[in-house]
Amino acid sequence: MRIGDTIYLDHQASTPVDARVFSEMAPYFGESFGNPHSTDHVAGWRAAQAVEGAAARVAQLIRADADEIIFTSGATEANNLALLGLGRRAAGGKRRRFLVSAVEHKSVLAVSRVLRDQLGYQLDSLPVDRLGRVNLSALRDLAADDVLAVSVMAVNNETGTIEDIPAISSLLEGTGIVLHCDAAQAPCAIDLGHFNRHVHLLSLSGHKMYGPQGIGALFVRREIKDALEPLQYGGGQQQELRSGTVPVPLCVGMGAAAALLGGAEANAERERLRLLRDKFVRGMMELPWRISLNGAAGAERHPGNANLQFEGFTAHNILGAVQPRLAASTGSACTSGIPEPSHVLKAVGLSAEQAAASIRFSIGRYTTEQDVDAAIDLVKDALSRLADANMLQSA
Repeated sequence: MRIGDTIYLDHQASTPVDARVFSEMAPYFGESFGNPHSTDHVAGWRAAQAVEGAAARVAQLIRADADEIIFTSGATEANNLALLGLGRRAAGGKRRRFLVSAVEHKSVLAVSRVLRDQLGYQLDSLPVDRLGRVNLSALRDLAADDVLAVSVMAVNNETGTIEDIPAISSLLEGTGIVLHCDAAQAPCAIDLGHFNRHVHLLSLSGHKMYGPQGIGALFVRREIKDALEPLQYGGGQQQELRSGTVPVPLCVGMGAAAALLGGAEANAERERLRLLRDKFVRGMMELPWRISLNGAAGAERHPGNANLQFEGFTAHNILGAVQPRLAASTGSACTSGIPEPSHVLKAVGLSAEQAAASIRFSIGRYTTEQDVDAAIDLVKDALSRLADANMLQSA
């Protein structure tokens, strides 16, 4: 995919709105603009029906029911509602610990620190192996009867590593521990069918799945709805878990995007991404420099993710050298601009220098083979120029 003259390989930061999604959203910006919470007239009824339909489509991703979907502003809000909502409601109880994997998104890590510093919970970090997978033995040892919740993401936003959520769920079965899963990166990577059986809470983001920015959702398994304290109060919308008027066009867009990620078409798309990703990685490995892959290989990682380490270079220098022709990133867009090594790459055993030499390339729905070939050539040219400059400086 190209944005003007720029090859876009940063789909894990944000995806474009699919044209089919936008076409479904468009009427709700104009002629169908009713407030879905207006119960006295047909315009409100139609808007409410559109939101209910969107919730059903999002729910279908994980085989849940529409009334188990709470729309939010994004996955960050969904993560906050899940974890802070649990912590506030259970404050003062016997379960005083949260277990959080070391490679979680910053929104999960940040809210976990709030639980610790403001509500007095104990926060334990779950270690991961060199591929970024949670250590199940450590989880088994830590999962005592004083643990309120475990939070493990389905697909890592930096390395693309796919966690074994069914195995984690099985390990926690019968313990009374709530399992939360940040699945923002998952819909484009794996089939989420029947995840409703494995997790109690699951966070999603519209703009990671070819829907609009500014919308997300939290799946709340029906039997634990009363275990959450709302984060905002008002008219009691969305089963009193998230007050405020929901944005109908955005909800419709997220529902339409979800509908495109189920079935054979979605599986074929994932396979196409995997083939393009592998072509890209092979091409990069054939360049005359030491380049290695961070994280899991093959089917154990997001099919569009290639997190590559460039020994002897810095990621910021490479990304600067390919501007404005190629868009990629050093890691999570939510932590860009922070002058510190990636906590994800440090958790999997990389040094600060190795992490600073790593770039996340993420291929998407509209990426072509020509885009991949051109991106390899751009990186090759950038590395050549940087290597020559380093030689001149050292001479």
